[in-house]
Amino acid sequence: QVQLVESGGGLVQPGGSLRLSCAASGRIFSTNVMGWYRQAPGKQRELVARISTSGSTKYADSVKGRFIISRDNAKDTVYLQMNSLKPEDTAAYYCYYSDYADSWGQGTQVTVSS
Repeated sequence: QVQLVESGGGLVQPGGSLRLSCAASGRIFSTNVMGWYRQAPGKQRELVARISTSGSTKYADSVKGRFIISRDNAKDTVYLQMNSLKPEDTAAYYCYYSDYADSWGQGTQVTVSS
């Protein structure tokens, strides 16, 4: 089982930046995928970005060019740098880890508002 601890959410004005972090611990396989989903009120959870241990990435179209996902394999930690934030980015952001099974973090709230 894998445990995920997220940090970095908060309130930011439109156009601002935030950086989310997620540290994994427990039974971690050398080959895995980590990433972020988000869920806004009344909407389905959607993929934001994901990254494999080899560095292969995938982004939602809505965040391409604004968000950057990265990871430190030595620390089993994934980061999400969010730039040029928009009010529509407001959501609970969930870290996830996937190898033969999926694990989820508790979620961290990101609110973009003036």
